[in-house]
Amino acid sequence: MTGLTEGRPLTGWHVLAMFVGGFGIIIAVNLTLAYNAVRTFPGLEVPNSYVASQSFDARRNAQEALGWRASAEYRDGHLHVTITDRAGQLQRPEDLTVTVGRPTESAEDISPHFDTAQSAALDLAPGLWRVDVLGHATDGTLFEQHLIVSVAK
Repeated sequence: MTGLTEGRPLTGWHVLAMFVGGFGIIIAVNLTLAYNAVRTFPGLEVPNSYVASQSFDARRNAQEALGWRASAEYRDGHLHVTITDRAGQLQRPEDLTVTVGRPTESAEDISPHFDTAQSAALDLAPGLWRVDVLGHATDGTLFEQHLIVSVAK
């Protein structure tokens, strides 16, 4: 039992310093994480989610009736976007808009110009990229699809 009484005694000030130091570390980590979460937040998808939800079913049903599917592939420094119908026929919306960015932040978002073959020359860094495809069918139906493309190292 002599090992417990050797050295400096544990006083109230020591206990206070341990509590302040421990909670100080926890608070510093939480503040750092909160700061980085706010700094990298890309923003809201829609200004008012309730209003957007009111027409969601109608928009989804109209898009499903089109039967279009989009796919994206990155190879040889080009992003290729393909939109096909149920029969596998290539579709080319006149107002095709594609936004390319990282899945978790909007800092690197770009809207490249696509040629008539729905291809755009891009220099994408390795990793995951979000490809948002937006366009209208000839009857005015909105087509919207979000894709993930993996770029190898």
